[in-house]
Amino acid sequence: MSDESTPPLGELLTVRDWLRWAVSRFSEAGLVFGHGTSRAVDEAAFLILHTLSLPIDELQPWLDARLTLAERSAVFDILRRRIETRKPAPYLTGRAWIGDARFMVDERVIVPRSYIGELLLGSDVSAFAPEPDAIHRVLDLCTGSGCLAILAARRFGGAVADATDISGDALAVARRNVDAYGLADRISLHQGDLFAPVRGQRYDLILANPPYVAAAEVAAFPPEYAAEPQLAHLGGADGLDLVRRILVEAGEHLTPQGCLVIEVGTGREILEAAYPKLPFLWLDTAESEGEVLVVAASHLAPAGPKGKNATSRR
Repeated sequence: MSDESTPPLGELLTVRDWLRWAVSRFSEAGLVFGHGTSRAVDEAAFLILHTLSLPIDELQPWLDARLTLAERSAVFDILRRRIETRKPAPYLTGRAWIGDARFMVDERVIVPRSYIGELLLGSDVSAFAPEPDAIHRVLDLCTGSGCLAILAARRFGGAVADATDISGDALAVARRNVDAYGLADRISLHQGDLFAPVRGQRYDLILANPPYVAAAEVAAFPPEYAAEPQLAHLGGADGLDLVRRILVEAGEHLTPQGCLVIEVGTGREILEAAYPKLPFLWLDTAESEGEVLVVAASHLAPAGPKGKNATSRR
């Protein structure tokens, strides 16, 4: 950070002062947001409140609070690191939030954010769980930090869950989160490629937030997104390689009344063209439109004797 961007610690005294200074510096630096916040002011507030050990959803009461010199130095340090490293804020704080649920994170795992998580925290899950008490077994594919498995276990109190990920590093982070929520007896973590670690098992609900970013988009990522594990983003030429595999293989892992829920980003048109016989149900959330699909087990034919799934594209 240049000398011009070094604040006079004796002049920036209140939370309001630091918030204004941070927003100006973030804007000058061209920071990119999207890891829990969408605006410079929200990101700055999150970092300041975290550093001061204040509730991250209560900025207003503290705006005119004066900071000690040690607090001012700490706030400056985390704001400086956000600008100089271009790392997402959750990597600097070690925590991320989906709704009111907090998860530990570091650079071994993608920062938790999921429209499926939004749905699990919502008041109505009837689109994919019309009888919540009938959800006994859940599978979370590409679990990353374990956030969706944890949210599902909290939402469906009688269910147990398996969670798979190809990354051992990600599963180490997931283990910390599962243990922190006291769910080790209900959530089992498995390393492997999609369904490979749970062959022969069937589930009432399969959740998947797989990598779904096209290769060209990954190559053009700003530093904030490039700081995350590329494995967690890269979905092939059009972003949907893993989504197609999940659609093909899910049928043999669902109970007759089960369903599959996948977050697919902006892939709706591609998938509807590729699978015109699959009656996808597209769900909207407060933050998304048509980026989560639901398909019932009855429409996902199990694999045949030679291992070829009968799910039709034409």
